[in-house]
Amino acid sequence: MIIILYFYYMKKNLLAFTFAPFLMFAQEGPKLTDDMAVKLSEKPLHCINQEYPNKTAHIINTANEVPLSPKDLHPSFYGCFDWHSSVHGHWMLVRLLKTKPDLSVAKDIEAILENSFKKENLQTEADYFTKYQLTGTFERTYGWAWLLKLDEELATWDHPKAKIWHRNLKPLTDKILGSWKTFLPKQTYPNRTGVHPNTAFAMVFALDWARATGDKDFENQLIEKAKYFYLHNSKTPAYLEPDGSDFFSPSLEIADLMRRVLPQKEFIVWLNTFYEKRSLENIEKIPVVSDLSDYQTVHLVGLSFTRAWCMKGIAKSLPASHPLKSEFEKTAVRFLDNGLPLLFQGNYGGDHWLASFAVYALEN
Repeated sequence: MIIILYFYYMKKNLLAFTFAPFLMFAQEGPKLTDDMAVKLSEKPLHCINQEYPNKTAHIINTANEVPLSPKDLHPSFYGCFDWHSSVHGHWMLVRLLKTKPDLSVAKDIEAILENSFKKENLQTEADYFTKYQLTGTFERTYGWAWLLKLDEELATWDHPKAKIWHRNLKPLTDKILGSWKTFLPKQTYPNRTGVHPNTAFAMVFALDWARATGDKDFENQLIEKAKYFYLHNSKTPAYLEPDGSDFFSPSLEIADLMRRVLPQKEFIVWLNTFYEKRSLENIEKIPVVSDLSDYQTVHLVGLSFTRAWCMKGIAKSLPASHPLKSEFEKTAVRFLDNGLPLLFQGNYGGDHWLASFAVYALEN
């Protein structure tokens, strides 16, 4: 027993030492340093052009479609195991190049983006949504949300290449936007799961995009639907979270959306009725990740990042006098401290997507 405890202690301290150069720890938590940005960028730089293994989620309609490879279907977003992970891997690289242009890997990032954002490739991506049958639900709404986040990043970047990339992306953005505007009025119920189909998460990114690009009609549509889904929710059963492969907290995603929808005073009233004490205590617990090599269980590492970014955002929306402000700020730091070392200890099951979540959580 003594020997086991000794090795556990040594491993824990070795990890802390290993990550010390990458993280700037302060009272407010870890920061995204240049060294850490380079380390994280290695994940999408490695997998964006890696075609296999691959989960295409393509519905085969005829025998003629059987020979199609992931790259045939998606010449821009074929890597990183699945379409949505490739999209948010691209978002991450755009974000790093935009905010940290002097990184040692800047030219590598630019080369990857230049290839992916070729006009003809992105036109093929857009055509996918009409060329094949039964593509209306493809990546609805998780992948749609990340595509709008990518478009938002390019649209708000005053750089010559970003303007070209943004223009080339427009046919695909328009397809996604049109599909979402058609779907949202017909969506009778929200999806409250802790994985990809979660409605609140997607609406957060969609609302951010609508406000950044000035699409008032879409913004109003999202606001009204958010109120329809969540305004009268109370005593949310967050004491039951998480499910076994969650990377979202269903309750925190709703709160992160409603802070964007309601004025501060109304949001405080809503939040105070939304959470009970036992639910708050539960969502502040660090997720237990029993197997980092399992492609589903490793989702729980992502849960630390999404809980962190939701709590940070909610805390910013609260006045200094609200008890959850400081509580969520401190808890967000604990989640980041927990998740960041785990990101580098798994296999491709986490490598193909977790870095993007880390960057968003660190910057949010």
